[in-house]
Amino acid sequence: MQREKSRASLDANGRSFTNTKISIWQRMQHFTWAWFTVTMSTGGISSLLAAQPHRFAGLTTIGKIVFIFFLILMLFNITMITIRFCTVRKSLQKSLTHPTESLFFPCAWLSLAVLLVNTHTYGLTACGPWLVTTLRVLFWIYAGCTFVVAVWQYYLLFTAGKHMTIHSMTPAWILPVFPAMLTGTVASIISATQPFEQRLPIIVAGLMYQGLGFLISLVMMALYLYRLMVDGLPDPHLRPGMFMAVGPPSFTSIALIGLAKNIPDNYAYFSNHPLAADVLRPVALAFSLFLWLFAFFFFCISTVACIAAARSMHFSLIFWAFVFPNTGFTIATIDIGNELRSEGVRWVGAGMTICLVVAWLGNLVFQVRAIALGRMLWPGKDEDRDELKGIKSRED
Repeated sequence: MQREKSRASLDANGRSFTNTKISIWQRMQHFTWAWFTVTMSTGGISSLLAAQPHRFAGLTTIGKIVFIFFLILMLFNITMITIRFCTVRKSLQKSLTHPTESLFFPCAWLSLAVLLVNTHTYGLTACGPWLVTTLRVLFWIYAGCTFVVAVWQYYLLFTAGKHMTIHSMTPAWILPVFPAMLTGTVASIISATQPFEQRLPIIVAGLMYQGLGFLISLVMMALYLYRLMVDGLPDPHLRPGMFMAVGPPSFTSIALIGLAKNIPDNYAYFSNHPLAADVLRPVALAFSLFLWLFAFFFFCISTVACIAAARSMHFSLIFWAFVFPNTGFTIATIDIGNELRSEGVRWVGAGMTICLVVAWLGNLVFQVRAIALGRMLWPGKDEDRDELKGIKSRED
């Protein structure tokens, strides 16, 4: 713990740290909410491996290993950020009102959503019926908490002493409502094994939450396109964050297909309208196709923008946006292929999966390297630093 390093850098107040020795303990104080992007992406890869239509011996085992790695990372993140908040005065309050770091607070909730999905995927075969009940209870707790988080965090962003301007707008502005939106995705997964009397309320709630998240993200997309037209593309090191725009239509596509498939036939409303389920399933698929091309458009724009600035980019935690939103895009592609019974689309999804696994492994390597070189967990280098560009005070 006494190992120290020296780097030339600036802290949040612009003071020079040239030739200053920074201990590991001091570096731990810069552990931010953005680290949960790692768990989001790792859990997303685990879910993606489970969704593969073309399977081989050992694929499920690989998915379980990635899931266990995800659990280890979750425990690590929770421990580290708890240490920071317990040892640095007012750091929790500052992290939730900081114009940059606060936007990553929902990543912790998104990691919990991925935890619920993977627990259902990999745990049901190893556990008894109690897990079905446990997941149902956790789902309702998660739904209530994420709605409160969305309202509360947007309120803070609206009223904080400093806030972002439209000229610095990125798809990260969607993140506060993203956990609430993923409530719909979680519902589309866990509702499949719930009894009918519990399944229908979960499906209805999932559809409502998915609609809330998607509609708010749609408004944010309009602001985002306006910002791109007026101010051009973001700085090179921020461009991986453009992939976050791929997430809302992709996860909405997953939710719609899954919720429609899990409709309980001849139960409650559907017993009085027996054809309703048969109508809603193709409608869900049609709307998912509608959304898929919308997601693909943002995927292409983001890809071209990143390629154009590749030589000027340097690794930061925002690079995990290469992975998590695109796991949703890939699963949506596979789901559409399954619904259409198209081997071609399924193989496209398999190819996308390979690319994402490579990106995930590459990010892990680059993150370890960035930590070793003092480019992360360092004063003035992480998301807790003060951003002067694009921030204005209400006192101005």
